[in-house]
Amino acid sequence: MTGTGLVHLYSGDGKGKTTAGMGLCIRAAGHGFRVLICQFMKDARSGERSAMEQIPGITFYPVPDRVQFTFRMSPSEKEAAREACGHMLEEVLRLAGSGEYDVLFLDEIVYAVRAGMAEEERLIRFLQEKPEHLEVILTGQDPGERLAALADYHSEIRGLKHPFAGGQQAREGVEY
Repeated sequence: MTGTGLVHLYSGDGKGKTTAGMGLCIRAAGHGFRVLICQFMKDARSGERSAMEQIPGITFYPVPDRVQFTFRMSPSEKEAAREACGHMLEEVLRLAGSGEYDVLFLDEIVYAVRAGMAEEERLIRFLQEKPEHLEVILTGQDPGERLAALADYHSEIRGLKHPFAGGQQAREGVEY
């Protein structure tokens, strides 16, 4: 990858943040870049994951088989999830800092930070000290001011209309 790696932030309440990040990852892999993707607060059942694992140059960090929303977790489940997310973040930042990758996608890291599952300070420190060439993509709703200030690109995706409001359930192949 040529030039200095920049930080992309896709935030907002609309559908498409992960899709935008995945699209950038596919584009980068198509140019021969090495991509590392870590999905926080999600499990391995997403359709994009099974398709993109087949693309040369894209590596997915392992995630749990099942993940539930934090508001449905008991206190002990939250603590276990916090420990797992903290470990995932440390390990993926170690891998990204090794020089083996050109692009790092931390999908839903903003949600993990906001929910207290991952340390914002650790993420900010990494972004401030990241390898110069590394392109980083972050997604999630309501990033803090400090995190938003570190982004070179910040796109807000705003939901104007969504079938969930009318009771439509998430559909395989479309929402996950």
